[in-house]
Amino acid sequence: MFAFIARRLVATLPVLLFVAIFVFMLLRLTPGDPAAVIAGDNATSDQVDAIRAKLGLEEPLHTQFFIWSGKVLAGDFGESFFFKKTVAELIIQRIEPTAMLALCTLLLAVSIAVPLGVLAAAKQGGWVDRLVMGFSVMGFSVPVFVVGYLLIYVFAILPWEIPIPWTGTVLDLGGQWLPVQGYRRISEGFGDFIIRLILPSITLAVIYIALVSRITRASVIETLGEDYIRTARAKGLPARTVLLRHALRNAAVPIITVIGIGIALLIGGVVVTESVYNIPGIGRLTVDAVLARDFPVIQVVILMFSFVYVLINLLIDIAYSFFDPRIRY
Repeated sequence: MFAFIARRLVATLPVLLFVAIFVFMLLRLTPGDPAAVIAGDNATSDQVDAIRAKLGLEEPLHTQFFIWSGKVLAGDFGESFFFKKTVAELIIQRIEPTAMLALCTLLLAVSIAVPLGVLAAAKQGGWVDRLVMGFSVMGFSVPVFVVGYLLIYVFAILPWEIPIPWTGTVLDLGGQWLPVQGYRRISEGFGDFIIRLILPSITLAVIYIALVSRITRASVIETLGEDYIRTARAKGLPARTVLLRHALRNAAVPIITVIGIGIALLIGGVVVTESVYNIPGIGRLTVDAVLARDFPVIQVVILMFSFVYVLINLLIDIAYSFFDPRIRY
C-alpha cells in the first residue's frame, strides 16, 4: 500500500508540473505587455517599469519560471495587485467558508443520493424509480445559479400569506425563513454558522445528488443481476440484507469513483454559489480576481484547485481497497 501511495504521488508530479507551467504562462500569453496588463490603463510608464522589474520580466522565460517556481515552493505566492495583500494571506482568510460549504454539500449530497439510488434500484420501474430519475434529469438540466436564485425567492422574497376561507383573514407565516446572504465563522457560534450554509449547500448539492443517485442506481441494478445475488436470495437471506450487504458493497467502487469525479463539479459550483449568496470564500475571490485581472491570485487559485483535485483522486484510489477486498496494490 505504501509503495502504491508513493508511486501515485510520484505520478502526480508531471500533472502538477504541467498545471504549474500553464499557470505561469497564463500571464505571459496574455496579449500585450504583462506589466501593462497588471498596471491597468491609467498607469504611468514608471509604474509599468516597476512592475516589470518586480516580476523579473526582463529575464529569459525559463529563468522567470524557475524564479516563480522557487517562490511558490517556498510559500511566497506574491502580492495581490487589487487587494493590496499577500496572496497567502487572502487564501487563509477565504479558505474556511469554501471548505465548510464543500464539506456540508458533500455530506448532504452523499447522505441523500446513495439511499435514493439504492431505493430506485430496488424498486426498478416503480414510481420511486421514476421520481428519482426525473429528479436526476432536472438536477442536470437546471443551472446552479438558477437553483440558488429560486431558493432565495422562495425563502426570502415570497410572502407566505395564506388566505383563510370564509373568515376573510390572511394567515401570515412571515418571510425570510432562512438567511440568504453572508457567512458566519464557526467560532462565532455553530447555530448561526450552520443555518447560513443550509441554502448554499442545497443549491450546490442538487446537481451532485442527481449525478450520484443515477450512478448508484445503475451500479446496484447491475450488481443485482449477478449470480452471487441469486445465491444469496436462494439461501433465504432477507431482501434488505441482500441489497445492502451484498449488492451495495459490490457496487461501491463506481459510486466512489463518481463521487471523486463530482468534486470537479463541486469546485466549479462553489464559484457560482458563493457569488449568489455573497459568501467570502475562494470562489468569490476567484471572481473578483478575474474581474480585476489580478493574475497573482488567479495563478494561485488555479494551482490550489488542481492540487486538491489530484489529492482527492489519490484518496479515492486508496479507498477502493477498503470497499472491495479483491483490489490490492
